[in-house]
Amino acid sequence: MENKLTFYKYQGTGNDFVMIDNRENVLQHNNVKTIEFLCDRRFGVGADGLILLENSPTADFKMVYFNADGNQSTMCGNGGRCIVAFAKHLELVDKNTLFEAIDGLHHASIDKDIVSLQMQDVTDIKAHNNYLFLDTGSPHHVQFENDILNFDIKTLGKKIRNEIYGTAGSNVNFVKKINDTTYKMRTYERGVEDETLACGTGATAVALAMHKKRDTTATTIDLQVEGGNLQVSFNEKEGKYSQIFLTGKAIQVFKGKIVCKL
Repeated sequence: MENKLTFYKYQGTGNDFVMIDNRENVLQHNNVKTIEFLCDRRFGVGADGLILLENSPTADFKMVYFNADGNQSTMCGNGGRCIVAFAKHLELVDKNTLFEAIDGLHHASIDKDIVSLQMQDVTDIKAHNNYLFLDTGSPHHVQFENDILNFDIKTLGKKIRNEIYGTAGSNVNFVKKINDTTYKMRTYERGVEDETLACGTGATAVALAMHKKRDTTATTIDLQVEGGNLQVSFNEKEGKYSQIFLTGKAIQVFKGKIVCKL
């Protein structure tokens, strides 16, 4: 059945999302084709992913995230920041919130267009010969890349995603150090299967990985992503990372209605 669906478009440092107020269950989680259609940049709205805002019995709201391929996925940091801005727009929250996501409860604060999102604690960072691997709500491969502006990220990212991590895959982050508190990064995202302009869980992974590697002693790190700038701050004790906050802009781009199958 075709109906007009009201949607909102948000972006966080160029990581863009279709947002839907799903508190009345207007879109089913198993409607893969419609979710994929809405994320399609040629035939739909166009986005890196789609996020449903739903009711939660334990928090202000629930976040349900889908990759652009229509499949439900793991935590998305920039998506988490954007849904906080969306909840503020819907007048569900004011300056602070607690919301539910696939990896648990998240605290967040919002001041104008800046959203600071608390990420889950990280206790396991695996160091390999030329890369690190950790899960910051989503799995992330982190490795240095000197010529970060001029290399085929899609080909290399896809190769690493498939050959090292198999069917489940992993996001792949390439990093270059700018100074002791600043890194430039680019991310190949699974599910999108291409480079995205930003990745919040990826920025978090890069900051923690660089600290774990002892490439920096800073506990507040600036990340230059293709779509702007993010900041990650954290506490570290005996190799365990807590009080991790991802901070940056989250902006509503537009609102509209689209005919689709519900």
